Formats: sequence, C-alpha cells, structure tokens
Amino acid sequence: MAFRRAAKGTALIGGGVLATIYGLSELSRYRRKQAQLANVNAAEQAEMSFKDELPSRQAQLSALQSTEEFDVLIVGGGATGSGCALDAVTRNLKTALVERDDFSSGTSSRSTKLIHGGVRYLQKAIMKLDYEQYMMVKEALHERSNLLDIAPHLSAPLPIMLPVYKWWQLPYYWAGIKMYDLVAGGQCLKSSYVLSKTKALELFPMLKKDKLVGAIVYYDGQHNDARMNLTIALTAARYGAAIANYTEVVHLLKKTDPQTGKEKVCGAHCRDVITGQEFDVRAKCVINATGPFTDSLRKMDEPNIPNICQPSAGVHIVIPGYYSPDNMGLLDPATSDGRVIFFLPWEKMTIAGTTDTPTDVTAHPIPMEEDINFILSEVRHYLSPDVEVRRGDVLAAWSGIRPLVTDPNSKDTQSICRNHIVNVSDSGLVTIAGGKWTTYRSMAEETLNEAISVHGLRAGHSKTIGLLLEGGKDWTPTMYIRLVQDYGLEVEVAQHLASTYGGRAFEVAKMAHVTGKRWPIVGKRLVSEFPYIESEVLYAIKEYACTATDVIARRTRLGFLNVQAADEALPRIVELMGKELGWSEQKKKEELATAKQFLYCEMGYKSRSEQLTSMSEITLTNPEVERYKKRFHKFDKESKGFITTVDVQRVLKNIGIQIDENSLHEILNEVDLNKNGQVELNEFLQLMNAVNKGQVSDNRLAILMKTAEESLDQREPVSVDRSGGGV
Repeated sequence: MAFRRAAKGTALIGGGVLATIYGLSELSRYRRKQAQLANVNAAEQAEMSFKDELPSRQAQLSALQSTEEFDVLIVGGGATGSGCALDAVTRNLKTALVERDDFSSGTSSRSTKLIHGGVRYLQKAIMKLDYEQYMMVKEALHERSNLLDIAPHLSAPLPIMLPVYKWWQLPYYWAGIKMYDLVAGGQCLKSSYVLSKTKALELFPMLKKDKLVGAIVYYDGQHNDARMNLTIALTAARYGAAIANYTEVVHLLKKTDPQTGKEKVCGAHCRDVITGQEFDVRAKCVINATGPFTDSLRKMDEPNIPNICQPSAGVHIVIPGYYSPDNMGLLDPATSDGRVIFFLPWEKMTIAGTTDTPTDVTAHPIPMEEDINFILSEVRHYLSPDVEVRRGDVLAAWSGIRPLVTDPNSKDTQSICRNHIVNVSDSGLVTIAGGKWTTYRSMAEETLNEAISVHGLRAGHSKTIGLLLEGGKDWTPTMYIRLVQDYGLEVEVAQHLASTYGGRAFEVAKMAHVTGKRWPIVGKRLVSEFPYIESEVLYAIKEYACTATDVIARRTRLGFLNVQAADEALPRIVELMGKELGWSEQKKKEELATAKQFLYCEMGYKSRSEQLTSMSEITLTNPEVERYKKRFHKFDKESKGFITTVDVQRVLKNIGIQIDENSLHEILNEVDLNKNGQVELNEFLQLMNAVNKGQVSDNRLAILMKTAEESLDQREPVSVDRSGGGV
C-alpha cells in the first residue's frame, strides 16, 4: 500500500515536470493575449453606454413588455444567466433576462464561497493523464484571476492549509500543490509553501496535534457569492439590459421558419409573480441558463426530450468564527468516505462543507440532519480534542443543488460531464448547463458565441475580461476610513459597507438615519452582533429586492450566517420594506411568515430547534438533576411546577437586571415545547440535558437562569456557623 502511494507521488511529480514545460511554453503567449485584450477592452468600454441610475423594477418590466424584439432573452438569474446577460449587452446586443425567483436565489448563493481552479481536478488530470481536465483547471485559474480583478471589493485571496499526518504525504501533496501554482503561471495569487508542525499549530491552533507532520498552504480566492451574482446582474442593467426578478416563463413562444417549415423558439410568455400580470417577451434567441431546472425549460421546448441534469445536494454549515483563524482555511482531502471537506473563515464566521449526495430538483432544498452530523463528525477528526465541536454551535445550514449534466451529444450519455455543455435544440433553444461558479464568465462567453453563430446575430467578441463589476471602480482597501470620517459610521459597519457595495457604499451611507447617540452618529444596526444597518434594507429595494427573504438571504447574508439573528431582525425589516413599498398589514404578516418559513426549512432553523424536543431522552445524573431543580425553584417560588415571564422578571428585578416583556416572551418561547406560555420543570431539564450534550448552545434562558442563580447565591447572608461566630 505504501509503495503504491509512493508510486502515485512519483507519477504526480513526473506529470508535474511535463506540465511545467507545457505551462512555461504557454506563459508568454498567454501574457501577450492578456495585454492585447486589456488594451482592446479599455478602448471599447469607453464607447459602451452606462446608466448611473438603476432603472426601477417597474421600468424594467415595462421595457420587457414594450420592446418589439430583443436579440437575446436569457432565462435564469443565477451566476451563469447573469453572466450571459452582461456578455450579451456589452456586445451591443438588445438583451433581456427573466428570473422566476430572486437573482441568486438558487445554487449560486449556496456555494462554498470559493473562487478556485480545483486542486482535486488537477490531481485527477495528472494521475490519469487527462488533458481535458487539465485545461479545465487552467481555464478556472484564469477566471479566478479575472474575477478577483473585476470585483476587488467582493473577493480576495485566501490561504488554505492542507494538514499532513504521514511523512510520505508531504512530498506527494507538495508536488501536487506546486503544480497548481505552475498551471496558474503568472496568475498565481501567492506561492504555496510548507510549514513545520510548530508553525502550522501557531497559525491554526485548533488543529489536532497528534501525528501531525506539518502542513502545506496554498491560495485560492474567496467571495460573497450572492452579492457577486447580484453585482453581475446589476452591472448588466447599468449597461442597458432589461432584467426582472420574480418573472417566470409560463411557456415558450414559437413561430414557423418560412425557409425550413420548422418551428423555432422566438421568445417566452412570462408572468410577473408579484402582480400576476402576463405578457410576451419576443427575442431572436432564447438562452436556457436555469441551473438545476435546465430540463424543465428544455421540456417546454420538446416535451419528450430525455433529462440531462443529474442533481447533487451539497450541504454547508455555519459555526462560530472561533472555530477557525480569521484568515486561514483548511482542506481535508481524505474524509471517511472520500469526499473533500473545506473549513473556511467567512464573514467572521466559519463555513464547513460540503456533502455530495443525489437529490431531487426542488426550488427549496432542505439541509438534512444526517448531512449536518456528517460534516460535524469530519470536523472533529482534524480539530484538537480540546475543542468541543457541538451540534448546538451550528448557527445556520443550507443545501445547494449542483446541476451536474450529461452531454446529450455524447455517445456515452450515462457519463457525467466534468465541465459544462452548450447545446442547441432543433428549434434553436440554446442551453448552457453544468460548470461551476468560478467559470461563469467563460461559460457565458462560449454560450453567446454559439448563440450568435446559430442565430446569425450581429455582434463582436466578448468584452467581459477586465470589465469592472458594480462597485469595483471606485473601491480602495482604505475606502472605509472615509465612510467613518464623512458619515460617523462604526468602523465595523463601514468596513462591511465597503466590502459589500464597493464604490456604491456612499449611497447606502447617505440613506442611513441619525442614531441620536454620541457614536455612531448614523447607522442603526438590524441586530447588535452583525454590521448590517437599516439603510441597507432601503437600498436593497433599489437593487430589486421584493421580499423580506431577499434582504436576509441575498442583499445581506444574515440568514446564511445566523438564523436566530435573522429571525430577530425580520420584524424591523418587514416594517421598513412595508413603509417603502406600501404594504398592507396583511401583506406584512404574509412576508414575515414566508421569511420565517425560509429560515425554518432552508436555513436549518428546523433542524436546530429539533435538538430540543420533548421526545429526547434525559440522561442527566441524579446530582445534575438536583442541581438544576434547585436552580429552577429559585424562579418557581410558589412550587407551581412551571415558570412564566412574571417569575423571571421578579428574580431579575431582585438582581438589578431589566428585560422588556416581549424579549422575555421570546426567550421562554424557545424552550416552551408545549407552547402554553410557560416553561415546565421537565422542559427545563430537557433544555439542560441538550445543553450538556452540546445539542443546544447559547440558549438565552439557560444562561440567564445560571447567571441569576450565581448572583442570588452571592447575595445570601453568611450563617453564623460559617463565619466562625465572629462579628
């Protein structure tokens, strides 16, 4: 076995030599090409029209309805669809895009947040001498570099540590990672390096020490995926594309080609999901960029056509930021079942994932408890035993559907395409399917090239290499300082605005209300522990947010970071949106309920809350039961067998703590399993049992009662016996 592994390492090094020669020969040619493209783009971008003011959603819908015929209609507002819209409109094609939900509401907002070439794909390419896979990695590394350049506010390089626990793995992994650098060539973000065991633990102190030999650190990119997707769509709108979310395709429009007598797709009959209004959008070419729903649109074109999408669910969890260093990720290349697990810092939290399991296509994927527990189990394998990885620390969880595809033009229709496919049906529907986030731009370019060729559209070459996205133009790393100085924002809030909106952050700051405090002067937070402020809700409406879910999931990332915090912010978000959009009281209630349902099902709130159920077996020891009963009876003075908000308020008043009644209701409701307005002794023991097991953490009632008990114990008079009889 050891020999076989060593042989693999030798093969990798040998392959590395061959690829190095090829990479060096390609490097000079590539740099010349990049310089030429940069010069061409700089000259042509100056001639493209650009809107300083985003058209309203209503204006966009009017454009969709009133335009006689578009050159291109794109269906799907994910990363690929938005990329197609931007590519098309910057080629001076009359462009439309419709999305039945919100921009980035599907897979594009539920990724691992990495912009990467694919280290494991390169390993497979070398081991199997697979040139196609090698070129796929090379393309992705090129796109990685471009994406970091065109959206510097939303993306940045991230060092990722690969811990090594066997000596023979060190040269094996080192050769593979160095190959990754060499394939990137001049676009290598930073050179990888080897760390000793001591240095690895210094940088990543949570790492398991036993048998650790050392580590290798390499660099990939990281981004805010939903904001990046939205930014691509907004940039397309700035250049003149008519884009509309919550606009679904009811059926495709067709007409008979007079030359061939065959039916050709010539647009789509659409429906505004919000108002129910239906209308036609006509176009010379329709592009299907619907990700996991690829086959749904293909069947609108040809009902009996076989499916090509093979969906796979990828679950991620979010745990507190203290589980990882602020700026260092970790890769486990060999989990118990062969899947790769990433462990990454993101938005001051830690993301862990991902799974890879077959699933059905759905608009509302739900993270399953077994997937969450699998990830937690793998995390425990490479973190120090000193770090207790608790189920209760999972703050949010989500599932994204990877749209893996089979190529309908391939002889072997059973094999899954490793990259992406562009397919044109007999009626002219252009489908782009598969691929990954990092290569959205090159996929869009390839799709438009095919569409232009097949439909005879008059357009030049793609202009999106080096084309700055929304907010990228005026952003600098120190821009947040001006936001602090000019508007009186908190530093953390200013940094968040700068890294989310780039040069547009000043527009958000201008909309912020005065707090009335000495500091910060403006910018009231939606929740205390996150830097999201109320003016972002108002700005989100300008960015086509139509629902409260749009705000907590995609305009901000609160729902992805902490479901309880998002739940707490929802009433204020609904209030702000309702006032701005003229919602009725009934509409506000519906929005609140829908957003809560989103958090409950799709962001892991359900699986989080199910950790505390009346069906769980209580495994507390007798001394523990007695201790918790004593704590409970400090609140239940009348021995009723339950406590209410009145009981809690009375105790808190005695120790000088004030909490308003609404907040107390929320605190007790988390534990009130019977939902009868009171917490019974058995429910409290159930809570403490879950806390002890690590199934529940940071529970407000548990911490509140413990703190109160300690304060009360300190205030009890000392007996004469204990004082020794003295005064």
